[in-house]
Amino acid sequence: MSHVKPNREYSRAEYISDAVVHGLGIGGALIAGPVLVTLAAIWIGDPGLVTALGVYAFTLLAMWVCSALYNLVQREDLVSGLRRLDQSAIYFKIAGTYTPFIALASGSLGFLAGIWAVALAGASLIILSPGRVAVLAIALYLALGWAGAVLGGPLVSTLSPLGFWLLVAGGLTYSAGVVFNVWGSLPFHNTIWHVFVLVGTVFCYAAIATEVALAA
Repeated sequence: MSHVKPNREYSRAEYISDAVVHGLGIGGALIAGPVLVTLAAIWIGDPGLVTALGVYAFTLLAMWVCSALYNLVQREDLVSGLRRLDQSAIYFKIAGTYTPFIALASGSLGFLAGIWAVALAGASLIILSPGRVAVLAIALYLALGWAGAVLGGPLVSTLSPLGFWLLVAGGLTYSAGVVFNVWGSLPFHNTIWHVFVLVGTVFCYAAIATEVALAA
């Protein structure tokens, strides 16, 4: 989940702190994702919703694993490939986050298809590009993440007040964290950025869990 490398080497303390954050992210995804899917299966039992939550849980875990590989594996020969994997996973996680909300809303399939189409296009751009699209990638992440607020009116209108504000809090947290993502000269900037991602992820997860609980 990083796009701008600093013009210096990371210190041991920076790597350790970043590893801790990634450990929390991966561990949380391994526990929270299956719990949410299981509860939805027990409480609601709708196959479409359970599948949508499974997609969300998988993309959430994939994002953290790919980020850990890129940010913590210190192999110069693997940097380019791991960077593309990491950046591609973010697109799918954003689309994966939208998926349960749309399943709960029982509609907006065209909007969902559009979100996944943009995610696939963004990932393809990352994978096929020569690695010079960092600024464009960040802009597309933000546009995709906030697309629901701009274009997903029917989807937003189905959310509970608590779910809505938790989702907004998640979006604002992710967006604010971008400042630290690109601030490569700041010590611990990568760790700080990933803390923002972790907190934003918790907000979004809480929004989904809230809507699932209210639908039960």
